[in-house]
Amino acid sequence: METDKTEWKRMRFKNNKVWLYVDRSGNPIEQSGKVKIKYQLDQTHEYWVHRNKVRPLDSKPTKNSAPPEKRAPDASVDPEGIQIFTDGASSGNPGPSGIGVFLRFGDHEKEISEYIGMATNNIAELKAIQAGLNALKRTALPVQIFTDSSYAYGVLALGWKAKANSQLVESIKKTMRTFKDVRIFKVKGHAGHKENERADYLATSAIKHQSEK
Repeated sequence: METDKTEWKRMRFKNNKVWLYVDRSGNPIEQSGKVKIKYQLDQTHEYWVHRNKVRPLDSKPTKNSAPPEKRAPDASVDPEGIQIFTDGASSGNPGPSGIGVFLRFGDHEKEISEYIGMATNNIAELKAIQAGLNALKRTALPVQIFTDSSYAYGVLALGWKAKANSQLVESIKKTMRTFKDVRIFKVKGHAGHKENERADYLATSAIKHQSEK
């Protein structure tokens, strides 16, 4: 009897981007009401989680969601300012983590891809924003930060209380106050936003390169 081919499908689990184990028809492979996920395709660790906890990438968060009007479309990019596109990745939660930052000011561009050790996905998202801000020397120019993390956007822009990572959040807020004009925008992850896709690649590459050492 021929065994069905299997593959991994990009999904979301507790606001983290994960890979879901599916059959060739795209249906989750389920055991006792649970499905198998992993955080990175090249990682060896796999997790069985309740099926109803895994959602499509484009599904609306059930809570702590950023208002749609707060998301920044491409048209909102200020050509006179600095743009920082950020992403954090964790191979496990917590697990080996990396940050990716893509900065642009006019025709000038810079990339940051850094392994940050063992951390949660939320910490990685925050660390990416922190690294982007720390890379800037001119505080008088307007700065726009783009993140696909509802958590980072919430604690830094919407006033959510940080139950964890409070020191890191406060440190980033302190740095933000040194700029004349800094704004954070929530963008949809894996939706064709090429700069944030680049940041995602830089974050995951940092983990991959570390594992190869």
